[in-house]
Amino acid sequence: MNFVDELRWRGMIHDITPGTEEYLKNEKIAGYIGFDPSADSLHIGHLVQVMLLKHFQRAGNTPIALVGGATGMIGDPSGKNQERSLMSEETLRKNQEVLKKQLSKFLDFESDIPNRAIMVNNYDWMKDYTFLGFIRDIGKHITINYMMSKDSVKKRLGSDSKHGMSFTEFSYQLVQGYDFLNLYREYGCKLQMGGSDQWGNIVTGTELIRRKEGGEAFALTCPLITKSDGTKFGKTESGNVWLDPRKTSPYEFYQFWLNVSDEDAARYIKIFTVLGREEIDVLTDAHGKEPHMRLLQKRLAAEMTTMVHSKEDLDAAIEASEILFGKGTTETLHRMNEQTFLSVFEGVPTFNVKSELLKNKISIVDLCTLQTEIFSSKGEMRRLIQGGGLSVNKDKITDTDALIDDSFLLNGKYLLIQKGKKNYYVIVAV
Repeated sequence: MNFVDELRWRGMIHDITPGTEEYLKNEKIAGYIGFDPSADSLHIGHLVQVMLLKHFQRAGNTPIALVGGATGMIGDPSGKNQERSLMSEETLRKNQEVLKKQLSKFLDFESDIPNRAIMVNNYDWMKDYTFLGFIRDIGKHITINYMMSKDSVKKRLGSDSKHGMSFTEFSYQLVQGYDFLNLYREYGCKLQMGGSDQWGNIVTGTELIRRKEGGEAFALTCPLITKSDGTKFGKTESGNVWLDPRKTSPYEFYQFWLNVSDEDAARYIKIFTVLGREEIDVLTDAHGKEPHMRLLQKRLAAEMTTMVHSKEDLDAAIEASEILFGKGTTETLHRMNEQTFLSVFEGVPTFNVKSELLKNKISIVDLCTLQTEIFSSKGEMRRLIQGGGLSVNKDKITDTDALIDDSFLLNGKYLLIQKGKKNYYVIVAV
């Protein structure tokens, strides 16, 4: 496959240095992207860069994932209004291991293929580099004028900036430029990729390679992804959508992709999956004929959940999604973990009862009228039961004298009460 052509039709190229496409047509090379290890998980905002590396490896090239242990201690000024807090080496190392595990879902680090992925940490080559050595060897090759011309610097030094910029952050592009130079020397790495906001930092590296080594290096950036309504991609009301299932459950992850707009789904399925052009065209055409079926969203959600989590997690997410549409069963609820259960029924009216009440049997009528406010009267509740309109954990209650105990509890603490077709209530034993 032609790497640049592949990215172009997928809408994944923003800037590219002259000669890059021609060089890549004739050579298999190493290329890298840097990842900030300041969190113990990637989120979906990182996925464009991850997919760049995935396509790069699929095209026969060697992807290098650089964990910014050193640059993470400084803080990239790009797109930031103020300096961030610095991190310990221990935390950075721990985060590096998590990131490699997550990236392994997309990249082949382990097999014996000649272009298997490589992970490096720039802390390893920066930790023993003295300040005097660095400014002598690297600093003298890049002028202040050149550094000041970068948008990330201009923005922070402009008249509208309240915080200014420390020397630490100002030096960031030199450190990143040295990363590229070091990888060029160690691995023959000739391409750096990243988001469009990284262009200034990336071309500092190509300039440094040219000046120090007389070598040729290339740069390629992808657009920053936004939603069709102009809001930030990857953010929800509860914050970032993480790849770590402890931070964002596979159900929530699946729902994020399932609920994107038609316009966004048509773009995202090209950017975030490896489905081919022909298959995407067929899907897009079918979606256009029956948009209410949400075919693009369903396929996108399925591909992403399987790639980031697993086929089993996808099946569980689909099963959990069907509960709210009346297709779930008692068995489904009992299989569901607590995190997924709480995600599915987020915002549903919730009542706490003392767990001692359920150690001995209690009538369902007393539980829903005296101990909670699910029903305003016993008469109303009995009439609903007689009409077949009440379920506990998706099991229909047919006896107005039915008793409930702690054996009914989901995950040892929850009861799901369904009143009619669409009204759900959660009882929590505390």
